Amino acid sequence: IEACETLPALDSLAASAGLSPFHFHRVFKAATGLTPKAYATAHRSRRLRARLADGGSVTDALYDAGFNSNSRFYESADQLLGMRPTDYRAAGQNNDIRFAVGQCSLGAILVAQSERGICAILLGDDPHQLVCNLQDQFRKANLIGADSEFEQLIASVVGFVEAPAKGLNLPLDIRGTAFQERVWQALREIPAGSTASYAEIAQRIGAPTSMRAVAQACGANRLAVAIPCHRVVRSDGNLSGYRWGVERKRQLLERELND
Repeated sequence: IEACETLPALDSLAASAGLSPFHFHRVFKAATGLTPKAYATAHRSRRLRARLADGGSVTDALYDAGFNSNSRFYESADQLLGMRPTDYRAAGQNNDIRFAVGQCSLGAILVAQSERGICAILLGDDPHQLVCNLQDQFRKANLIGADSEFEQLIASVVGFVEAPAKGLNLPLDIRGTAFQERVWQALREIPAGSTASYAEIAQRIGAPTSMRAVAQACGANRLAVAIPCHRVVRSDGNLSGYRWGVERKRQLLERELND
């Protein structure tokens, strides 16, 4: 899939693996956490973002990512990037990101939303630092402070952080590499109140020797609690690093166990 410019037909992929299309589709999803089509889309998205981030032309980027026509590319660009490709290449220039900073039992919390959904849930001690982190991610975006309508949304997110088992019924704007999205999907399948080790996540996504890469994917997660990287622990059950602090990780796990 990664070597081909366009996604091979399911029948062709299955035949090369010596399986029926149905069996291949099921085995592929069990091994990677994604369907062949979703895996190809995630890989294409990673290639596209890398080329645009390098400042290359949109035309070169779209062909390098495997699109064979402008029309097919622009039909998919918004879903792949969450914004227009020219805006992504310019680090979010002209893209509106609405955000607000509030307080929860874990400290300061920043919630940001793009046109596609919630693109960041950041936790910390210093509200100003959280805003700086958002600015680093979208250096040229139009960052818009909260209005009364958005304050209702951040209240919903805070309520979810306080009681993760209730779930978050809001659209998410998830952006990552093919590997990161496989890891994040596996994390979202861990029930509240349960944990999994880095080795177990690596096994679930079909990459049993990639524990370090799994940990790096957890560290790259920008959607605290919504993508529950706090539920990943060491093989001995002890807590390990957490982007927003091990003590917050401990509190989240204890809260879920007591719900």
